[in-house]
Amino acid sequence: MADLYPVKRALLSVSDKTGLVDFGKSLAAAGVELLSTGGTAKALREAGLEVKDVAEVTGFPEMMDGRVKTLHPVVHGGLLALRDDAGHVASMDEHGIGGIDLVVVNLYPFEETVAKGAEYAEVIENIDIGGPAMIRSAAKNHGFVSVIVDVEDYAPYIAELEANSGQTTYALRQKLAQTAYARTAAYDTAVSTWMADAVGGTPRRRTFGGTLTQTLRYGENPHQSAAFYSDGSSRAGVATAKQHQGKELSYNNINDTDAAFELVSEFDPANGPAVAIIKHANPCGVATGATMAEAYTRAFDCDRTSAFGGIIALNQTLDLPTAEAISEIFTEVVIAPNADADAIELFQKKKNLRLLTTGGLADTRVARLAPRQVAGGWLVQDRDIGRISMDDLKVVTKRQPTEQEMSDMLFAWTVAKHVKSNAIIYVKDGATVGVGAGQMSRVDSTRIAARKAVDMAEAMGLPAPLTQGSVVASDAFFPFADGLVTAAEAGATALIQPGGSMRDDEVIAAADEAGLAMVFTGMRHFRH
Repeated sequence: MADLYPVKRALLSVSDKTGLVDFGKSLAAAGVELLSTGGTAKALREAGLEVKDVAEVTGFPEMMDGRVKTLHPVVHGGLLALRDDAGHVASMDEHGIGGIDLVVVNLYPFEETVAKGAEYAEVIENIDIGGPAMIRSAAKNHGFVSVIVDVEDYAPYIAELEANSGQTTYALRQKLAQTAYARTAAYDTAVSTWMADAVGGTPRRRTFGGTLTQTLRYGENPHQSAAFYSDGSSRAGVATAKQHQGKELSYNNINDTDAAFELVSEFDPANGPAVAIIKHANPCGVATGATMAEAYTRAFDCDRTSAFGGIIALNQTLDLPTAEAISEIFTEVVIAPNADADAIELFQKKKNLRLLTTGGLADTRVARLAPRQVAGGWLVQDRDIGRISMDDLKVVTKRQPTEQEMSDMLFAWTVAKHVKSNAIIYVKDGATVGVGAGQMSRVDSTRIAARKAVDMAEAMGLPAPLTQGSVVASDAFFPFADGLVTAAEAGATALIQPGGSMRDDEVIAAADEAGLAMVFTGMRHFRH
């Protein structure tokens, strides 16, 4: 096998025809014979290029509504034959098989068909068979054959042909083969994932795939390499957002921005503005308000110290007053469905701030997979989309919660889902006033959140911490009464928790003794 190998014959069959004509013209100019099928052949001919139909080469017409056109020994023999193997060459001569030196295929638009909500039968018809078969054949024989599955590789490929007198290097063919196998793997992943959802149950085999969006400078720490891959879905979020300004996002930026946007997407814009401020994947302030600027200020006041250098997510359009308020401190990223022109212009003066717009909120009601790699395998679960309403709450204390307490408890419970366990959230009037996250002991989370509220009261010159008259949410049950007692000492008047502890009676008795109202949800929100 020689390093350089000439390209004399190419087979092109693409669904996405972006750049096709220019690429075809460049191949023809390099003296490459063009083979093609269906719409691809039509587009090339309309551009004035000479194209031979695959059906003419195989001696068989396209049939069965196009399901069978390239699945033929003349095609796959031309792709798989080892050019330096005398037996292979003899078989090619005996059966009239001509070599194919380049395959250009980008597959039926399966992912797009699923994304638009097509019916089952239509989705099935958009599963490509011949395309992946040709891609894999060409990739296996990359010692001689090139395979292109991405439009982005058209220009580099032509540049290589021009630099090497119509030949390609082994290094390029090898790189293209790796990309090709990754593409068919991701394609099959999309098909198998869709079928798993359609069939239901837990599939015996599960795969994950993605397309490189960005090579990152490093991971969580400078000694770790990292990259960002998209799964191809159109779901609103950090992967599909438009970045208006600022340097590229880092690994930690992306992780925290995702956490912020998922949290703020829990709050329906129809119910008013909401803002979430995230630091190290945990919320340090979440609030609603009459205006977006008010919601931001109330979220900021929960923990002004932690908000510095944080990520801010909005559930409505970023306006100028809110942008002005945000500009008063250093912020890494702001993400919102949209931003008005004045806000964008103001932020352009903040070179280290990144502004992202998504065009909408994430649908947090739809189940998605949440995979996590462990040594030797993967843990896979559905994302936590658990929700409760007033009707789901069970009052377990002598005192009934007030209407305001009920509203605040539901708010606190929504935030709890997005706080690392053990999670404790103090809320007052639709705003967090204390957040305790990620502690090994639930009572420690309760104390830390209360202490933060004391610190903020001192910093803001308030006569008392905002935890006075607040409610508390716990992501899992109180195993002992000590956490509840600590919350009461901080000024909480009502609590929401899953219930289900062996000591529930003890905890309820402590609530009654303290004059607290408490409700059970019957649902927990662990987030590890």
